[in-house]
Amino acid sequence: MQIPQQDTTGQRFVMTKVAQNPVVTIVTALMFLILAACKPAEENTQVLTSIPQPPVAVKIPKLLTIHDDPRIDEYYWIRDDDRKDKQVLDLLKKENEYTRQVMAHSEALQDSLYAELTSRLTVDDQTVPIKKQDYWYYREFREGGEYPVYLRRPDDFDRRNDIEVLLDANSLSKGHEFYNLGNWAVSSGQNLIAYAEDFVSRRLYTIRVKDLDGEKLFSEQIPNTSGDIAWANDNKTFFYVKRDLQTLLPYQVYRHYIGADPATDALIYEETDKKYSTHVYKSRDLGFVIIASKSSLSSEYRLIDANHPEQEPMVFLDREAEHEYTIHPHGKVFYIRTNWQAKNFRLMKVNRQDTNDKDKWVEVIPARENVLLEDVEVFDNYLAVNERDNGQTMLRVIDSATLESRNLSFPDPVYSTSFHSNPELDTSRLRYRYSSLTTPDSVYEYDMQNGGTRLLKQDEVVGGFEPSWYKSERIFATARDGTRIPVSIVYRKNLRKHRANPLYIHAYGAYGYSSEASFGSARLSLLDRGFVYAIVHVRGGEEMGRQWYLDGKMLKKRNTFWDFIDATRFLVDEGYGDKDKVFASGVSAGGLLMGVVANEAPELYKGIIAHVPFVDVVTTMLDESIPLTTGEFDEWGNPLDKKYYEYMLSYSPYDQVKAQHYPNIFVTTGLWDSQVQYYEPVKWVAKLRDMKLDNNLVLIDINMDAGHGGASGRYKRYRTTALEYAFVLDLLDIGE
Repeated sequence: MQIPQQDTTGQRFVMTKVAQNPVVTIVTALMFLILAACKPAEENTQVLTSIPQPPVAVKIPKLLTIHDDPRIDEYYWIRDDDRKDKQVLDLLKKENEYTRQVMAHSEALQDSLYAELTSRLTVDDQTVPIKKQDYWYYREFREGGEYPVYLRRPDDFDRRNDIEVLLDANSLSKGHEFYNLGNWAVSSGQNLIAYAEDFVSRRLYTIRVKDLDGEKLFSEQIPNTSGDIAWANDNKTFFYVKRDLQTLLPYQVYRHYIGADPATDALIYEETDKKYSTHVYKSRDLGFVIIASKSSLSSEYRLIDANHPEQEPMVFLDREAEHEYTIHPHGKVFYIRTNWQAKNFRLMKVNRQDTNDKDKWVEVIPARENVLLEDVEVFDNYLAVNERDNGQTMLRVIDSATLESRNLSFPDPVYSTSFHSNPELDTSRLRYRYSSLTTPDSVYEYDMQNGGTRLLKQDEVVGGFEPSWYKSERIFATARDGTRIPVSIVYRKNLRKHRANPLYIHAYGAYGYSSEASFGSARLSLLDRGFVYAIVHVRGGEEMGRQWYLDGKMLKKRNTFWDFIDATRFLVDEGYGDKDKVFASGVSAGGLLMGVVANEAPELYKGIIAHVPFVDVVTTMLDESIPLTTGEFDEWGNPLDKKYYEYMLSYSPYDQVKAQHYPNIFVTTGLWDSQVQYYEPVKWVAKLRDMKLDNNLVLIDINMDAGHGGASGRYKRYRTTALEYAFVLDLLDIGE
């Protein structure tokens, strides 16, 4: 067990007085803190040689003031944008070593869990082939490989009985601790492939080009891109997006000719508003290269005729405040999914020449108060729509000629469904994904003309998985304001006992991202040990429609936190878990949620797992040089406005750490994280250890070679999962 690192009474008194009387006491506060920081660390540490001692991060007070409100950040120095500062790197290494020492007694359990987790994976796994023009494309994992191999075979397989290896990510990754093949695209002539690689995990991709006929690799390399690639129809031109090297925002679209020096590439479009990110892609009908500019609340598209890549982009519709839309070209007609006068979105269409005149848009699917239109696929003779009603996803097919509508049906009480890849427009076959808390990820094909569904592939879970052993439920908890919060639950039937099970609760709740009730094979390692697993669909996602998102952001962000806390109490009261065996988990913005509940309801949880948590909200949102900050103002608010600053400060996990008891906490981060910078969770851990009044563990696992998504390999990523599960099981004295 860790020995708590107690702050001195003088230091706490000074911090309290600073908060109460900033003008009078700020100088005194700094003097006390600087003197304290100069003391040897040993003076604040109890020495017990039999118990590992956590690293003690030195305190170097930094005064941060805005709106006449001073804050002192003692760990600001841990930020090193170059990732080269020796003092910082030494601290990170000590944190990793401390975690290793504390968890050393569980190494056998970790190894066993890792073997268990990876043994469920199919050694030779292949995706469902997708037809594009004259070829079927797919990827497969091969025995011993961490990464997939990308392949294609000709449609006329009898005539050319050969399979081509497009890219082997195992070979491409050699010599690199991290590797991500972020994107690839084949040219219109089907003989060239452009692909984007990231070797650092900063999502700065280098694009290369390969001739598939002669296996020739072209000499040009285009660094610092977003990974987007869109080929024109001339078989020699593609478009890509460069990132700002400081903010990492994708903002410049370039045109590249094969064989040309990238330094001569023409800048086609530059986004100057830092709230917007820029993307480029090829339309499904192959007629356009599309440039998309998107913020949290607004969209704008530009079109380049794919047959004339030298032409200037044409604006589809000038951007408007709080108008979000997507476009779906189909010959001379564009379909538009839009929230114009439609909170939950509607589908409209317009002729190509009238796109910038909304008065000429024609409604196809009207908006509905309780049904969110999430996505649409346009075929020559059919429309397929993905909708969400009462928290549940649905698929519907509409005959374009008769307007006859048919809903697809699904067997599970709680599930997730979405479109699979459907590149061909002239087809009556719709491919979609299906998964539930008890059903592995599956790909189906639906006959839009005659009805009927066939299973193309269901992920195999090796080792005797039987869906009938498990039960899933959808229940509703009641939040403190009376709102009904959907909760998805799964457990093993024969191990479920009233009020006796360990309870593992997960949530996200931001950006309108809905937490799907989908399958996870790793989760079986908890379920088979008696855990009840719950997903709380807190406000901030879009599970219950667009308003659900709006009610969990900006000055209503606290609804997200209260929903989770109230749902936890509800689940315990209803007997889904033992009140002394409750664990909470969240990732990224869900990690922010974990930081808040740790501060505000620590008594409810035995342990909290915060993966890459966004916890230093105020300081990050005040610094526009930090990647992604400017694009987040519509989500959290701009703290340059005092009302947003005060609201944000009231819940910011790092700022609100206090002298109290905390649960056991397990944190992860990556040194190269481009979304939540590594120093946020590291600072949070240091402050928690310094302030808390208990003997509970605070551990952090820092991947020195990866970023936001963790390790890049198919198997390596499960090492972190094994460590997390060992942390949880060890706290419950559960071994094998």
